[in-house]
Amino acid sequence: MYKMCILLIPLLFITGCSLDNAQKKTEQEQKVNQEVEEAVAASTEIIATNLTIPWTITKQDDMFYITQREGKLIAINQETGNVTPQKLTLTKAVLHEGEGGLLGFVLAPDFETTQQAFAYHTYTQAGQIKNRVVVLQKNEDTWTEIKTLLEEIPGGRIHNGGRMRIGPDGMLYVTTGDSGEPELSQNKNSLAGKILRMNLNGTVPEDNPIQNSYIYSYGHRNPQGLAWDNEGNLYSSEHGQSAHDEINLIKPGSNYGWPVIQGDEEAPGMVKPIYHTGNITWAPSGIDYHDGKLYIATLRDSKIRKLDLTNKSVSILHDKSGRMRDVYVEDTHLYSITSNRDGRGTPQEDDDKLIKIELSSQE
Repeated sequence: MYKMCILLIPLLFITGCSLDNAQKKTEQEQKVNQEVEEAVAASTEIIATNLTIPWTITKQDDMFYITQREGKLIAINQETGNVTPQKLTLTKAVLHEGEGGLLGFVLAPDFETTQQAFAYHTYTQAGQIKNRVVVLQKNEDTWTEIKTLLEEIPGGRIHNGGRMRIGPDGMLYVTTGDSGEPELSQNKNSLAGKILRMNLNGTVPEDNPIQNSYIYSYGHRNPQGLAWDNEGNLYSSEHGQSAHDEINLIKPGSNYGWPVIQGDEEAPGMVKPIYHTGNITWAPSGIDYHDGKLYIATLRDSKIRKLDLTNKSVSILHDKSGRMRDVYVEDTHLYSITSNRDGRGTPQEDDDKLIKIELSSQE
């Protein structure tokens, strides 16, 4: 009898573990099925096709203005889908190499009267790759550089950052990558691996966290998304080194750890992300906020995901279009652009595309 008990104990233990594993597997499968069902339910409309590596979505009334990484700007009519090439005149040529090119673009808050916008692009100087921020003046279908706000931002074949947004405070925010040199992210004398904040005339705001510096936050690897919630909190998306992609709540003057920490790692004086992807890679790019959630365009993950900021739950909004570069939310619709022709995707018919997704049934 004693020997029989010895044999039964391991057997019961193994059986219990098997049941637990089976239950966990079932729960995971149910979660995946729920995400897929949600993605299928989203109503999607294709607005424009045959774009070439679009990078940033901006919109004024019924007209989209979208940058293409090769150095071109296009206008797309929301109602007809007609694509109108824009003439872009810059004082320094766009370098489309690796991840560089014509990236960030944002209309001035008073665009209706001034017809001005801000652009971020890669260029070369003395054989080195750099990035710059300029002001453009629109005249019909021609956009001309009229002022340089900031130059010599470190650049490279990878990690150029490039997202620009006007904050609720009326300031221009710009993300920069580490340009492939991780140590620059911790260097406060370098503009690489940072989120920058400037007045719209290019000067340094007096209330920036570091006196006489554009740096608003540092310790970033390759941030490609910026968005504010209704309370004025700033969020940023960031590519991790090996998975561990991040969503960060940005506070002025804070250090977000790269390359010292990632994921749940901790170090004195460094801030952990409010959400990270663990061992899964999203390669998050553009983000936008709507009704308590961040909508996130992901490249490697090839989805548009939404992060509930209250409970940090994540679900899929759209997964039918391949690599997603940017999102733009207006009323109950989300607009997004694919990036399947960037050399890392598998182009589908008529790629790249501008698409429209209904949000009202998803909330």
